[in-house]
Amino acid sequence: MPVDPPTHSVERSLRRAGATLVAGVDEVGRGAWAGPVTVCAAVTGLRKPPVGLTDSKLLTPRRREELAPVLSAWVHAYALGHASPRECDELGMTAALRLAAVRALEGLPEPPDAVILDGKHDYLGGPWRVRTVIKGDQSCVAVAAASVIAKVRRDAMMAELGCDHPDFGFADNAGYPSPVHREALERLGPTELHRLSWAFLDDLPQWRHLKVVRESVDAGEQLSLGF
Repeated sequence: MPVDPPTHSVERSLRRAGATLVAGVDEVGRGAWAGPVTVCAAVTGLRKPPVGLTDSKLLTPRRREELAPVLSAWVHAYALGHASPRECDELGMTAALRLAAVRALEGLPEPPDAVILDGKHDYLGGPWRVRTVIKGDQSCVAVAAASVIAKVRRDAMMAELGCDHPDFGFADNAGYPSPVHREALERLGPTELHRLSWAFLDDLPQWRHLKVVRESVDAGEQLSLGF
């Protein structure tokens, strides 16, 4: 089913409410078994976006690769923030997402007056002025741009990291669940890139002793952990 192209309507609404600089924020890697969670903050202004821009999940890998450098040059500014696998384990996904998002926002040349955050949950919070938008990566230009840049940059990072762990297929699965990834985990056990608090270790009896258990897991992150 065709998807309408993203617009600047949310950004215009925030500008009418007094925001001068608006950043779109999106994440990738939330549901992965391995690698960081990565957040991109992008400032696009109100210019017409490149043709074909939409949520990165709706684009083929080839099209994402073609579009990412175009977007990187087109946006006014963008920055990436990461939370490592160990930070995901120690903090939980909600706090790890916030850490990565703050790192991205603080990496921008100027702090934005408002942030458009993909999804319905505000994992960022104060002091940032946040507008959450469900499917913002499809409907908002700045969030869509952040989505594509984050996905391409994290995929490239996982492919590079995967050179040291060729059995896990990170160049193809980017640390997400896949048959190749699961088979390598069963045979070799988790690497230093794996999130040891994630539920996949419950299904690996020979490696279950490595699981990191935090004292509490809130309902908002249970899906991310695979519960």
